Amino acid sequence: MAETNLESIKAEILPEDHTKFDLSFKIIILGDAGVGKSCLTTQAIKNTFDEAYNTTVGFEYINFNLKLDDKAVRLQIWDTCGQEIYRSLISGFYKNAALAVLVYAINSKESFTNLDAWLKDIKLQSHPDIKIFLVGNKTDLEESRVVDFEEAKKYANEHEFEYVNETSAKTGFNAKEVFIQAAKVLYLQHLKYKNKANLATKYNLNSKIDKGNAANRNKEGCC
Repeated sequence: MAETNLESIKAEILPEDHTKFDLSFKIIILGDAGVGKSCLTTQAIKNTFDEAYNTTVGFEYINFNLKLDDKAVRLQIWDTCGQEIYRSLISGFYKNAALAVLVYAINSKESFTNLDAWLKDIKLQSHPDIKIFLVGNKTDLEESRVVDFEEAKKYANEHEFEYVNETSAKTGFNAKEVFIQAAKVLYLQHLKYKNKANLATKYNLNSKIDKGNAANRNKEGCC
């Protein structure tokens, strides 16, 4: 059987009212206020864009449902506020997040520079194995670009991010692609962990490890 990889996973978007799922993953969207985090998620999921979208206070929650191969997958997307005064409110939402999407605006150097602070929060608050995506939003404002994509790719490579791309919440450019790719990455990770667990069970590795640990504990208990 051929090994599953990102390219081989077939993806199909499911309706918003789909109710039965085989897998569910939590994603958090992070970045400065005004970079278009909320607009990006609503464009990807609802195919809408609101020019007058109000700044998120605290957090917003939305689901993105997909079918990957033969599995129904739900992404639980937590869209967080970007204002400094609300940062303490969102610290609890890092818990159990499988993937973080860091968003900056290509026409805002400050939002790109501030990625360091957001990345620091991720490392302090999240699980060590969390996957990280980097997204430069607002490609529809190309004429006012101040962050080159090559600079973003260099930053992503330096920090070993899983994925980097540019989007436009206004036109929909790559909006769905970000979340489809996120689902694929997490699904593939799930399969790898599942296969490791199956191998451990097949060869009785867990029992051998437990027996070894028990023997060591007995030795440590001897006088």
